[in-house]
Amino acid sequence: MTKFIISTPCIPGKDMNIADLRGRAIISERGCSAKLLIIPQVLMSVFFDLEEALIGKRVILSFEGAEQAIYVWINGEFVGYAEDSFTVSEFDITPYVKETGNRLCVEVHKRSTAAFLEDQDFFRFFGLFRDVNLYGLPDIHVSDLWIRPKCALDGRQASMEIELKTTKGKTVSYADARAEICLLDGHQMIAKEEASVSESFRADLTINEPVQLWNCDDPKLYQVEIRIFDGQGDLIEIIPYQVGFRMICIEDGKIKLNGRRLIINGVNRHEWNAKSGRCISENDEIYDIECMKRNNINAVRTCHYPDRTTWYYRCDEAGIYVMAEVNLESHGSWQKMGSVEPSWNVPGSVELWQDVVLDRVKSNFEMFKNHTSVLFWSLGNESYAGEVLKEMNAYYKKRDLGRLVHYEGVFQNRDYEDNISDVESQMYAPPGRVREYLENEPKKPFILCEYMHDMGNSLGGMKSYIDLLDQYEKYQGGFIWDYIDQALLVKDEITGREVLRYGGDFDDRPSDYEFSGNGIVFADRTEKPAMQEVKYYYGLQK
Repeated sequence: MTKFIISTPCIPGKDMNIADLRGRAIISERGCSAKLLIIPQVLMSVFFDLEEALIGKRVILSFEGAEQAIYVWINGEFVGYAEDSFTVSEFDITPYVKETGNRLCVEVHKRSTAAFLEDQDFFRFFGLFRDVNLYGLPDIHVSDLWIRPKCALDGRQASMEIELKTTKGKTVSYADARAEICLLDGHQMIAKEEASVSESFRADLTINEPVQLWNCDDPKLYQVEIRIFDGQGDLIEIIPYQVGFRMICIEDGKIKLNGRRLIINGVNRHEWNAKSGRCISENDEIYDIECMKRNNINAVRTCHYPDRTTWYYRCDEAGIYVMAEVNLESHGSWQKMGSVEPSWNVPGSVELWQDVVLDRVKSNFEMFKNHTSVLFWSLGNESYAGEVLKEMNAYYKKRDLGRLVHYEGVFQNRDYEDNISDVESQMYAPPGRVREYLENEPKKPFILCEYMHDMGNSLGGMKSYIDLLDQYEKYQGGFIWDYIDQALLVKDEITGREVLRYGGDFDDRPSDYEFSGNGIVFADRTEKPAMQEVKYYYGLQK
């Protein structure tokens, strides 16, 4: 077996920060194809001193995105291993770190067992493509927080349940430690509760005035503020968190948000930047939110993995409905030569995969459970159906009754349609097939998780889908495929001009060629002509 090792792409030195590791992805023009006998890896190292604020505290090393698997060492000591490219991986490095002269080494692998679960349609990069951070924990730290707002449809009789878990330093006691939990509407306090701090405790807030419900047109948020005081009465941690009040359910066979039929004017969105691939910036996110709002897009599916954590906060604030998808796609294990052949489906009903996949489900839930914008948990994409997907569905239904579960793959395996997904979800179904389902005693409300495949100068015929919204109340809309082209901006070797290049333009074989370009915006975020259709037709259904 041949192993290619790319020497350190970042130069070790004391003038370099941990955060400089972000964006050290390997974007290789000839590294896009999957060759089974080649296992690329990259070695990265950086020297660092602890900032004064971290000295004496428990120190956590956080990788927000590492594709596809990493081994981590601090000062020559092995710290740990992680895979799952799009989920935050954190390591407690307190036993290994010094005040000065620390060396962090990271070995990033392009291939791992995660490859069986991460078969998304995109360029095959690898590296550290999201933020890498160090942070310190106070003596008593809120390690987990679950905020559950509740209210009546008229906004009255509102309350809030808050569950908290904490960790503490070895020499610290919980004795006399207390928490102060407040709910603010702007600068006005509308509820307050105090509780004794322990490893696990809760607070119940009663709100004695009506609250305003959150939706895409008026995304009203309230601020929860949690203050932790130690046994001496010193304030040691403050946690602000913005949440909204909203209710989603299925009633009379229809999905309803705050008692009204939900209409999804949605889009699938990959994270992408034409110059840096999947390493995107805050400005990219801000632009995408503004672009969606001005073009009447009210929902986004995080295809097909969790996005940067900042994205969900932006959706809360802007009023973008989120279908939060697990990092799972395995279409290559059951789609063979264009046909359905699931004899070797991953994860299928193979017990070997269950714990691995459920870990991804749990991570997705724990990371985003407090976000008002998340209306749906999505089990992944194009992974057929089996007992493991059934367990994924059951986990969400057990842990979170306040959201719906989505999965399209049961369309390919109807044996599981009663055990997986609250909605009937299909891809690229023509309007006639949608009608056929809805006119024949539909079991579930219907969502097109992908439709209007926008390759080239496409998106014609959108009216025929929008008309369905007026004809069938159990048709709830869909998510256009997709938001942004996946193309790289490179300098043409002949003209010297910067041009966008797509699949197949890098001598990458095999390749899906122009299938990397299906966006309603180009890779540089210029709107395509198709966006005019999106704005008009989505504007008809608000």
